Amino acid sequence: MATEAIAKQLAALPQKPGVYIMKNARGKVIYVGKAIVLRNRVRSYFQKSASHTTKTELLVQEVADIEWIVTGSELEALILEAELIRKYQPHYNIRLKDDKRYPYIKITWQEDYPHVLIVRRMLPDGAQYFGPFASSQAVHQTLELLRRLFPYRTCNREITGHDKRPCLYYHIKRCTGPCIGAIDKESYRAILKQAALFLEGKQEDVLESLRGEMTHSAETLQFERAAELRDTIGAVEKVIERQRIVSGHLHDHDFVAFARQDGDACVQVFFVRSGRLIGREYFVLDGAGQESEQEAVGAFIKQFYSEAANIPPEVLVPLDLDEMGVIQEWLNQRRGTKVVIKVPKRGDKRRVMNMARENATETLDRLRAEWEYDSSKHTEAIAELQQALNLPKPPSRIECYDISNTQGTNSVGSMVVFINGRPSKQDYRRFKIQTVQGANDFASMAEVLSRRLARAAEKSDQPGAKENRWALLPDLIILDGGKGQLHIVGQAIADAGYSHIPTVGLAKQNEELFMPGRDESVLLPRDSQALYLVQRVRDEAHRFAITYHRKLRSQESVRSALDTIPGVGPKRRQALLAHFGSVSAIKAATIDELAGVPGMNRKAAEAIAEML
Repeated sequence: MATEAIAKQLAALPQKPGVYIMKNARGKVIYVGKAIVLRNRVRSYFQKSASHTTKTELLVQEVADIEWIVTGSELEALILEAELIRKYQPHYNIRLKDDKRYPYIKITWQEDYPHVLIVRRMLPDGAQYFGPFASSQAVHQTLELLRRLFPYRTCNREITGHDKRPCLYYHIKRCTGPCIGAIDKESYRAILKQAALFLEGKQEDVLESLRGEMTHSAETLQFERAAELRDTIGAVEKVIERQRIVSGHLHDHDFVAFARQDGDACVQVFFVRSGRLIGREYFVLDGAGQESEQEAVGAFIKQFYSEAANIPPEVLVPLDLDEMGVIQEWLNQRRGTKVVIKVPKRGDKRRVMNMARENATETLDRLRAEWEYDSSKHTEAIAELQQALNLPKPPSRIECYDISNTQGTNSVGSMVVFINGRPSKQDYRRFKIQTVQGANDFASMAEVLSRRLARAAEKSDQPGAKENRWALLPDLIILDGGKGQLHIVGQAIADAGYSHIPTVGLAKQNEELFMPGRDESVLLPRDSQALYLVQRVRDEAHRFAITYHRKLRSQESVRSALDTIPGVGPKRRQALLAHFGSVSAIKAATIDELAGVPGMNRKAAEAIAEML
């Protein structure tokens, strides 16, 4: 039943195509959808119907506000819908799990001597992108193979060809040595073009090019180069042999298969190029438990191909999609040439689709087994920890704190959060120590806890304000330290009014847990899941603290170096930091890039490059 405010909004809906945005009482976007006729589509949510799923009923109960954006066509609505889902990650939409940007491989063709990089975002910068990949591990494995086949540089040197000596990678044949002039620009770029073809799945084109170059090298008596090319050809041929030939009749296709079980959903994509299966990736979907298979696959295609670096001329799907026509039109626009979406009915395409389906099902079974195993281990660890520490309830939310500094300088604190035994990285926080001078870990820890708990009491009555995640209090606080930290920090926690939160100190030497009011420490069994959990939490807090400390120390080191460079005063330092955004970016910049900063000149740029 719609409220009076919602009823007024429903009455004002236009009979035009567009996108609608549903929000809850806190102003958070909980659903984004598109419609050919906004008035009809949005009003249908609030009409009693036996066809409404439980998910739709829950959505309607939570809706407190509706906004809409009118578009010129259904295609424009689809594009805008995909952008808004990616931006807001609404709870009731089908979305790629983990709310993260998947990694890409990037070749920087805009540079004279291109780099090959791992990035999380595609930019219109003249570079060539490949992906997305499902994991960083898959990208690193691909680059490891690529670098063995086509050695490329990984350094940030300004390439002049006149360096006195190359780095180690040149000697182990992982770089062709443009820095010392061992290869010219044209030859280096030719190697990268072969690498790009290889990533595109055009290995036969790579082999043809390499064989031609090998023959030319032999005819011109460049026997050492011809031998290197022979070895590369052999390595590429071995890679091709490992790639499964799915059909001699297929060309370039993506096969998108879907599997679902008990609310969990998985999509498997097979990338077939020139009849060979060059790769496959799986993606887990959130919010697809009660949606139809057509909706789930359609939502995946819109989100995946809005980020994909390459779209083949044909995408194969397991069944007809509700919006197949407009999605196909959108893919045509994205690719720049015709794209066909088909449901394979027979022959090789149907056989490959069945194979992709089986893989999707097997992948989902494996993932569910892993999730169930992890869940049982985490439940066991939390129960053991509750019993060992005599806690009033299971410590579902654990917060751990650590301090890092170097002889009292650049002191920082870290707060890491584990929920149900898993790290909740969106709740991690870092602190620069503000009130403590020198290496005083006890006082620094007390400051961090005082600031953290003070933030817990903050509230915002502003409509649309972000949820105050500081207000989510822990069931257990772990301090990286022994009795000393526990005594000082315990007083700070009590002063803040949160003495009811159980707090323990973890001493490194014997992995002892100290509790307020207890003389004896608690020693968890060496083979217990509780000890493994506590160690993981402590190690993560230490890692998070020391990473932040090293970053600050590095920045200070470079700033100090900038202070000593002749011709670089406060204004130029400020201009450099404003332009590059970080000191690490200044270190990586070329002389031309440094000289191009307002207020800089080439002489000062050369001085910076030499000093850093």
